[in-house]
Amino acid sequence: MFKILTMNTIAAAGLEQFPRERYEVSPEIQQPDAILVRSQSLHDMIIPASVKAVGRAGAGVNNIPVAALTRRGIPVFNTPGANANAVRELVIAGMLLASRNICQAWNYVESLQGNMNLHDEIEKNKKRFVGFELMGKTLGVIGLGSVGVKVANAAVNLGMQVIGYDPTITINRAWELSANVRQAESMEEMLGLCDFVSFHVPLTEATRNMIHQDRLALTKPGVVLLNFAREGIIDTAALSQALQVERVFAYVTDFPCADLKGHPRVISLPHLGASTREAEENCAVMIARQVRNFLEHGSITNAANFPAVDASPAQSGVRLAIVNANIPNMVAQISSRLAAAGLNILSLMNKSLDEIAYTLIDVNSDVHDGVLAQIAGIGGVIQVRALKPSSQYVRGAAACSQ
Repeated sequence: MFKILTMNTIAAAGLEQFPRERYEVSPEIQQPDAILVRSQSLHDMIIPASVKAVGRAGAGVNNIPVAALTRRGIPVFNTPGANANAVRELVIAGMLLASRNICQAWNYVESLQGNMNLHDEIEKNKKRFVGFELMGKTLGVIGLGSVGVKVANAAVNLGMQVIGYDPTITINRAWELSANVRQAESMEEMLGLCDFVSFHVPLTEATRNMIHQDRLALTKPGVVLLNFAREGIIDTAALSQALQVERVFAYVTDFPCADLKGHPRVISLPHLGASTREAEENCAVMIARQVRNFLEHGSITNAANFPAVDASPAQSGVRLAIVNANIPNMVAQISSRLAAAGLNILSLMNKSLDEIAYTLIDVNSDVHDGVLAQIAGIGGVIQVRALKPSSQYVRGAAACSQ
């Protein structure tokens, strides 16, 4: 039986993907085979040696020690696109909040006290909240992944001019993007043309403080910045200065910052991007299926640190799932151990990503523990698992536990 440790509340629709006769799922699990997490940080957690996979019910994996888990041969799964519609809708809402001064107007009405004539008072002061329309304005979208593409297309449908910038856009995302979205050759080119700029990039060393003082100086005066991607991609000190001199008209973010809290033209939301019932269920179902397919079949879909491997269930014999360092001669050494044991290879898939290689081998009969130990003993092999055609995990060996 597989054991799944849940570190946050995972939507019931996701937990229902684990058959009770084969899985034990609980926040109290000891020695789990997999961990499911949403926002809780795992950086200071001691990950048990039993763990074979970590699943993040969301897109970002900043709360997970990916590099350390990679060294241990543990894939980190996430759910890109599962909450994309929820974030898209909130970005559009953010543009409307800023352009129509909705928060300021709301606060004004709530502040009115006494028995005053509300109609006369409001008519006298409503000009303070005159805004502008989205139609005809230009939106720049930095990062054209699952969310960025949806935001760009929605803005086109609202009558906006849209410029996209993403030097690493995938072919699939390019196919999804509206033909009306103009491509920018550089971020600098885009910034001076846009009334709104929305960010949809992961937080990496390359994107940390990517919007700094020099780039803010290039923006169109009165620009609205929208950050529903990650905290840390905008230099808050530089942004504060740009707000002060009104280079930036408004900043709408899902990541409140103490330095900007209370600023009259900063709208901070409490990380609501994926906080819809639909998004939470989508993420939970998606991550549960990915983790289950890995544990039972060895398949890898949407792993932040492993190559994608699409494998149908083994029809006969035993499947070996092997993680090793991405170095020469590994497959040959593994194959020789199987041949010496009299095992015939029925199929073999080998994929690599950076320093990690992953191999699925179907053999014609059972693989004894001694053979697993021999493979685990090959220099560079990190993890070995044996799976039966019933898709039930049998046994495995770890050659590396750091």
